[in-house]
Amino acid sequence: MPDGTQAKTTPISTTLAGFVHGLRHEAIPAATRMRAKHLMLDAIGLGLAATRHDFAGPLLRGVQALGEGGTSPVLGSAVTLTPRNAVLVNAGLMHGLDYDDTHMKAIVHATTYCLPTALAAALEAGAGGADLVTAYVAGMEASLRVGMAVKGGFHHGGFHATAICAHFGAALVAGRLYGLTAEQLAAAQGIAASTASGIQVFLEEGAWTKRMHPGWGGVGGITAARLAQAGFVAPARPYEGRYGLFHSHLQDHKDDVDYAAMTAGLGTVWETEAMAVKPYPVCHFLHGCAEAAALIWREERPEPGDIAALRAFVAEPTMSIISEPLAKKRRPTTDYEAKFSAQFVTATSLLRGRFGLAELEPDSLADERLLSLSERVEVVVDPDTHFPTAYSGGVEVTLRDGRVIRRHIPVNRGAGERAISNAEIVEKYMDTSTTAIDRARAESLRDAVLAMEEVPLRELRRLLTTG
Repeated sequence: MPDGTQAKTTPISTTLAGFVHGLRHEAIPAATRMRAKHLMLDAIGLGLAATRHDFAGPLLRGVQALGEGGTSPVLGSAVTLTPRNAVLVNAGLMHGLDYDDTHMKAIVHATTYCLPTALAAALEAGAGGADLVTAYVAGMEASLRVGMAVKGGFHHGGFHATAICAHFGAALVAGRLYGLTAEQLAAAQGIAASTASGIQVFLEEGAWTKRMHPGWGGVGGITAARLAQAGFVAPARPYEGRYGLFHSHLQDHKDDVDYAAMTAGLGTVWETEAMAVKPYPVCHFLHGCAEAAALIWREERPEPGDIAALRAFVAEPTMSIISEPLAKKRRPTTDYEAKFSAQFVTATSLLRGRFGLAELEPDSLADERLLSLSERVEVVVDPDTHFPTAYSGGVEVTLRDGRVIRRHIPVNRGAGERAISNAEIVEKYMDTSTTAIDRARAESLRDAVLAMEEVPLRELRRLLTTG
């Protein structure tokens, strides 16, 4: 791809726009459509569960303070907002527990911006369930390829990849449902490039800002779609242009972009099916360690006094995210610090044999038995990693009797050949959703989501809210 010159080839935004505009519901394989609805179900369960957590109230109150009324629903609430503000809240809830799906190669939590945007835009446009599913899949396929093309480059530059990709995905999802032409969908991406941002400084102290990233992408995407629909002039090459997304956000890594990945397999290779559903509510980079440590617990049940040394093996590109700054990672004081701590996740999984939402509650974060062992975890580079194809990880325990126990997870559970089945997603949904709503309502909502093409969206809306 030419650097700093006008390319003679078709702009990437034009190709993606043509795909999104031309995609038909019946052209999406039945298995992909069914998987898509299960991914939506997973996110909805997480969003409902998040309404019980401390960040949910300030998120909703802060958005309400903007003083903008509307008719778009908020998960688990009787409150209604404008479409943009509803997406900001709903995406924040779905992403807030860090238990949401991830594309391994793109390193993007795509459902958390595609689904809230599709729901708000579909209801506003009076669209049906089939339209919602089609727009969701179209946005997933296009925006995941942005993440795939940079091969982790956004993270290297301090950006949160989900935050960046969300603006483009939401623009295409909303644009599809608002009936934009292919030319307008291309323009929407050009506009979205000027709002695409989201920095990872939250990692320093476990701040809440990551939770707003996919929703802010939804705000930017819907805005871009409406501006493009109104004729607002946009750059044609938002990705590959001289000062486009890749040059501005990747800096020293700009030459590493795989431009072919941006459009490869559109309409034939369905990346939506490659989304990995999380079995643990922590950063995906830590899932290999969590599983390896839990495996050792099942086999040995070590006590802290039995352990002479403890090492966690992680992929080198992820170390700065999940093991630094050292003091914060060794003794996390908030759930968000804990979610991104290789030390705490490894120690807790080794001593409890699990890592679920309960392990992020205040009593766990204050458990000196866990914290003392967390302080002793040495995080080292995994020589056998499969990253970024899979989020491998391992744990090595040296016992005081001289034995060394090492377990390594090449492919994390939930990804690739170890993908979580649709039936297992339903089980996870029932576990998460019933922390906030009763079982009968959860079952009705489950059935409505999985039969979305046949169920009026007003019924789905009713089940999602308390209004």
